[in-house]
Amino acid sequence: MFEKIIILDFGSQTTQLIGRRLRELGEYCEIVPYNKFPEKTDHIKGVILSGSPYSVHDPQAFQIDLTAFRGKYPVLAIGYGAQYITHVSGGKVQADNTREYKESNFSFIDQTDRLLKNISENSQIWLSHSDLIEKLPENFSCIASTSNIEHVAFRIDDENIWGIQFHPEACCTQDGLILLENFLDICGCSRNWSPALFIESTIAELKQQLGNDKVVLGLSGGVDSSVAAVLLHKAIGKNLSCIFVDHGLLRKNEFRNVLNDYKHLGLNVIGVEAQERFYKALAGVTDPEEKRKIIGHGFVEVFDEEAQKIKDVKWLAQGTIYPDIIESQSTTGMVIKSHHNVGGLPDKMKLKLCEPLRLLFKDEVRRVGVELGMMSHLIKRHPFPGPGLGVRILGEITPEKVHILQEADDIFIKGLRDWNLYDRVWQAGAILLPVQSVGITDGKRTYENAVALRAVTSIDAMTADWSHLPHEFLMKISTDIINNVKGINRVVYDISSKPPATIEWE
Repeated sequence: MFEKIIILDFGSQTTQLIGRRLRELGEYCEIVPYNKFPEKTDHIKGVILSGSPYSVHDPQAFQIDLTAFRGKYPVLAIGYGAQYITHVSGGKVQADNTREYKESNFSFIDQTDRLLKNISENSQIWLSHSDLIEKLPENFSCIASTSNIEHVAFRIDDENIWGIQFHPEACCTQDGLILLENFLDICGCSRNWSPALFIESTIAELKQQLGNDKVVLGLSGGVDSSVAAVLLHKAIGKNLSCIFVDHGLLRKNEFRNVLNDYKHLGLNVIGVEAQERFYKALAGVTDPEEKRKIIGHGFVEVFDEEAQKIKDVKWLAQGTIYPDIIESQSTTGMVIKSHHNVGGLPDKMKLKLCEPLRLLFKDEVRRVGVELGMMSHLIKRHPFPGPGLGVRILGEITPEKVHILQEADDIFIKGLRDWNLYDRVWQAGAILLPVQSVGITDGKRTYENAVALRAVTSIDAMTADWSHLPHEFLMKISTDIINNVKGINRVVYDISSKPPATIEWE
C-alpha cells in the first residue's frame, strides 16, 4: 500500500490537475468526494481541500465535518476550501457576484513560512474566485497578499493548516510546484511513487485478490486494456483469458491488426465478431448517452456469454483508468459522459470486477507499459473510445456510415504517421457529421456528408488543446478524403480545446 495524500473534491474543474501535479512530484494521491473521507486512514500523510463552483454562502454549498482530519494531518485548503475553513472558524468571507479569472503577483509574502519556502517575492499566481476572505479569525495569520487581495494565503497558528486563494496546480502559477513540494515536505512524504513500484505492488495485490481464480479481461486494442492484461498475466498467468470483441465500430482492419499485436504478449486471446448484434441494438438510436449505454451493456453481455464458455471464471477485468471514473462520477452530481468501463456490472452477471489501473492517469499507464517492456507502438497508440466509432458518428449508426467513417479515419491516421505527426498528437480521429452539403464532383452537383477531423494534444485527457497541424497536411488529407471516400464532399477541422469542449463529440 502506498503512502498517500487525500484530495477532497468539492467540484472544482482543476481538482484532477492537483492530483496530476502530486503524481508528477512522485507522491501517490487519491481524489475522493468531499464527504467521503476514508475510514481506513493508514498511510495517509496529508489532506488537500479543493475549490468549488459554489460560494460558501450558497444554500447548496458543500458542508463537511473538519474534525475527521483537522489536528490529525497537515491540511492545504485551496480556493473554496480556504474560504470554508475561514467561514466556519468565525472569519468573514465576502460574496462576489462576479467570478474572476486572472493572473496576479504577490505584493507581500512571508518566506519564513514553511509553505512558502523558496517562492519568489513577486511570484506570479493564477486566481479564480467568486468569494474573497475579508477578515481572518483571531488565530489565523496572513502569510501572503496581492495588490488587490489582502489574505491570498494564510496559516492557522499552532496548527498544520494552510489556506490559499490561488491555484498552485495551474501552469500560470509560477512557483506552484514549489508550494506543493513544500506541502509534501510538511507532510513528511517520501515521494517514492514510480511505475516500477506500482507494478511490484499491483502484481502482489492481484495475486492476493485473485488467488487461483480465473479471470476474463475485455481487450479493446488500446494501451489501457493491454497494460492491464500484461499485469494480470504476470500475476496469474494461464488463469487469465482475454476477450476482444469486434462490435463493428472499430477502425478499419483494427480487429485483425490488434489480434496480431497481442501475439508477442503471450496472452490467451479470444476474438469475437459481433458486429450485427450491435448494429441491431443501435438501430434508430441518436442520443449519445443512450448509444454509449447500449454499447457498454452489449460489451458486458458478450463478455458474460464468452465467460460462461470458460469453466469456473469468477472475475471480469477491465482497463478502467482514473479519467474514466472522474468524468463518469461527479461531486456536484453532473456527469460529463458515461464510460462503458464505469458503473458496475448487471445483477445477472456472476463475475466480480477487477480494475488494476483504476487509479492511474493515461500517461502513467504508458509509463507502466514501458516498464513492462511492451512494444512501442502499443504504448504510443492513441486513445480510442470504448464505444469506438459509435460516438464519432453523430446521429443514427448504420453499417454504411461506419464504412464511410472508417475510410476517412484511415486516411487521416495514416497521414499523421506518414508526415511524422502521429506521436505529436495525443488523440486523433474523424467524426461523421449529421450534415449534408452541396458540392461539385466531375462537374456534377453532389449532396453528401461532411466529416470533421479532430486532433488534440494533452497529458492525461483531463484538459486538451487542439493540435496546430500544418496547413499543407490538412489540405492534403482533405483532398485525399474527398477524392477517395464516396459519400463525403466536405472536410472541416475542429479547433476547440477541453474545456469547454470534450475530446470526443459525443
